[in-house]
Amino acid sequence: MRFRLITRVMAEFLGTAFLLAAVVGSGIMGERLAGGNVAIALLANTVATGAALVALILTFEGVSGAHLNPAVTIADALEGGRPWRETPGYIAGQCFGALTGTAIAHLMFGLPLFSRSHHQRSGAAQILSEFVATFGLLVVIWGCSRLRAHSVPFAVGAYITAAYWFTSSTSFANPAVTLARSLSDTFAGIRPPDAPFFVAAQVCGAIAATLLLRWLIPLKSS
Repeated sequence: MRFRLITRVMAEFLGTAFLLAAVVGSGIMGERLAGGNVAIALLANTVATGAALVALILTFEGVSGAHLNPAVTIADALEGGRPWRETPGYIAGQCFGALTGTAIAHLMFGLPLFSRSHHQRSGAAQILSEFVATFGLLVVIWGCSRLRAHSVPFAVGAYITAAYWFTSSTSFANPAVTLARSLSDTFAGIRPPDAPFFVAAQVCGAIAATLLLRWLIPLKSS
C-alpha cells in the first residue's frame, strides 16, 4: 500500500518522537538510579535505545520506511528510493518529532520543557566517532536491506546498541537526535555549539557509506 506523503511524514514524526522519548527518558532514569555509576547509566540508556529502535522500525517501516533520521532520508534520496521533493517533509517531521519526544521525556520526569545542554562533546575524536557511527549505520541498513530485508530492524537496533560503546561520542548517528539533545541538559545532552560538527560528520558518513555500498552491493545485484 502506498501511503500519502502527509501520512508518511506523520509516521516519521511519531517514530522519531518515541525514539527521543526513549533516548532522553532512559538517560534521565539511568542517571537517577545508577548512584553516580556512569557505566550503569550508559548501559541503561543503550539497552532502552536499541530496544526502542527495533520496535519503532517494525511499527513504521511499512508506512514511511521508518527512517527516523535525516541522514537516512538523504541517503535514501541519493539512491532513488524516495523523491528529493519529499525529503524536506521527512526531515521536518523527524526534527519536530525529535523535539516533541525530548519535551515529553522532560515533562515525564518533572523537568523544564527544554533546557540548553552543558554536556561537552567536542574534539576531533568525537567528530570522527560520529562519522564512523553513521557510516556503519548506513552500511548495516544498505547491506541488510539488499540482502535480507526482514532483518533491518534487528540489525539497526543491535548496531546502535554496540555503537554506544565503541565510539567516544556514544553514537548519536542522527542529525534530528543531535538537534533535540542539544536542548536537553541531561545525561543524553550535547552542547549546542558542538551539535553542528556532529551533524556535518553524520551527513558525510551517511553519504560515504551510500556511495561505497552502491559499488559493493549494487541495488540490482542478483
